[in-house]
Amino acid sequence: MMDTRVRDTKISCIDLIVTKVEHFSPRLFLLELSPQDDMSLPVCEPGQFVELHVKGCDGVFLRRPISIYYSSESVVGLLIQVAGRGTEHLSKARVGDTINAILPLGNTFSAPQGKRPLLVGGGVGLAPMLSLGQKLKSQGFEPIYLLGGRSIDAFPDLSMFEGSGVLHLTTEDASRGEKGFVTNHSILKQEFSDVYVCGPTPMMKSVAKWAKSRAIRCEVSLENIMACGMGVCLCCVEPTTKGHKCVCTDGPVFNTQDLLW
Repeated sequence: MMDTRVRDTKISCIDLIVTKVEHFSPRLFLLELSPQDDMSLPVCEPGQFVELHVKGCDGVFLRRPISIYYSSESVVGLLIQVAGRGTEHLSKARVGDTINAILPLGNTFSAPQGKRPLLVGGGVGLAPMLSLGQKLKSQGFEPIYLLGGRSIDAFPDLSMFEGSGVLHLTTEDASRGEKGFVTNHSILKQEFSDVYVCGPTPMMKSVAKWAKSRAIRCEVSLENIMACGMGVCLCCVEPTTKGHKCVCTDGPVFNTQDLLW
């Protein structure tokens, strides 16, 4: 039976203030947002996302879905990769700007079945892995991160990953960590209780295949195109063993046993 793990937290549509913008490469940046006055942000769980209004960008009418990198009552951090006109406009935000956000949206990851979960991230799929790892660390688990990218430019500041778990890296050009894809990393020879994944679909499918071969439960956070974030537009629909599901409302987190991979 599919467990969507949707939280009861009320979804809010609020204006947030840009408190930090940090560029890690020409296409990867951190956007940190905080509520105005004495307001508090709703509780955001690992795997959930926000929909940002891209104000003042010609030709961009729809909000942009962004995974939550980290969050608290006073701040939400978003790791964003420039992929088009909307995200490029967001990359030019300045401290003090106001951005309207709908949050939190989607479901979250389920609890590990053992003490040694493996968290695999690629591209901006690193974002939900950080928030998940931080939560697992606070609950007494030992998260193991395996992060991959084409080169060193694919990674943000990794200090928060290092502070919440054991970090392993892989790059296609060998500029950081082991050379190759995440599925080639030597860490996969070890034993893990659970596997959580987010990143490009081919990468997630490869990791899911590996996990299945080891009889390890695997959950993935899908990155289907989303326009509304509320299950209305149906552009993010994913076929599953239980029928067609909206990734934005039934997901984005799914057990790979429920996917037609």
